Amino acid sequence: MGADFAWRMEDVLDLYAAPADPARPRVCFDERPVVLRGDARPGTPCAPGRAARVDYEYTREGGCNCLLCFAPDDGWRRVEVTARRAAGDFARAMRRLADERYPAADVIVLILDNLSTHTPAAFYQTFDAAEARRLTQRFEFHYTPRHASWLNMAEIELSILERQCLRRRLPTPERVAAEVAAWERARNAERATVTWRFTTPAARARLARFYPPKPA
Repeated sequence: MGADFAWRMEDVLDLYAAPADPARPRVCFDERPVVLRGDARPGTPCAPGRAARVDYEYTREGGCNCLLCFAPDDGWRRVEVTARRAAGDFARAMRRLADERYPAADVIVLILDNLSTHTPAAFYQTFDAAEARRLTQRFEFHYTPRHASWLNMAEIELSILERQCLRRRLPTPERVAAEVAAWERARNAERATVTWRFTTPAARARLARFYPPKPA
């Protein structure tokens, strides 16, 4: 595990340290399931001098999925709400990224985890061969090590999304989509981004246990 972890980690860290290049935009991608919950009993709306009241009991209403693309150099993100986590959802999100957000880019540098649906094979599962091949040539895939999703800046954005938007009762995918869209607009208007400070030299010093022993 050590050597594989080390090279994947350094690959991602060196990408983050490189200067921004508009011809090769960096985009971090991740996704997260959302549990839908409704009120078991109607609450009491707020009134002058009285806070709103919500019953502690809730109903489970199924689930949905949030797919997040985050471009740290642009301070831009897009969140899509889907019914499930599937290869087709990933492939269609990547096509929109390539054709709508970065149509003039030479290649999109994509940082993501090792989920089985997060591969170029998803293009071939979703589109015809010519379209799938076109899309594979638009992307350069870089994977974080297993059990190291903290190396993906999209994970940070998803944590912020959860704290600021999703950590409450949302009963339907439509309600999730509406709330997420409002959050996305506000974050993009601020051009909020991540200042990444963890570097390859720091990784070699702090995570030496993941590197193979030096030859005698």
